[in-house]
Amino acid sequence: MNKPIGYWIKRLDAALDVQLDRTLARIKLSRRQWHTLGTLSGGAMLPDHLEETLQPLWGGDTRLRERELAALVGRGLITMIDERLTLSERGRDTYHEAQRLVENARQDLSMGIGIDEYAMALSVLERMSLNAERLAR
Repeated sequence: MNKPIGYWIKRLDAALDVQLDRTLARIKLSRRQWHTLGTLSGGAMLPDHLEETLQPLWGGDTRLRERELAALVGRGLITMIDERLTLSERGRDTYHEAQRLVENARQDLSMGIGIDEYAMALSVLERMSLNAERLAR
């Protein structure tokens, strides 16, 4: 088990991706759809503002964005009111259900890890990330 930190970070990242995708699939959401619902849970937004906010998730793939948004509209999870996108009641319920499932999964993932251990791990990873970014300049 004498592996470098990069090995464990990549392995954890891949496992987290799979776990989150499986969790959201239980209620037929993609990660992008979940992030969209989460963004709209803060309040209605103009489509351009939503697009700008979520651009890091979408990248430049406009077809993917349109397909994901169309799926949310088609399921009645988001709607347009006064030229703004907003969550429908069903969308809000779905978002809250997703949040509950994700939180339960997070608790399962951190089983056996104390609060102090978790905080220390985050602190170390943050400092290493900042150091690596500084050295990459």
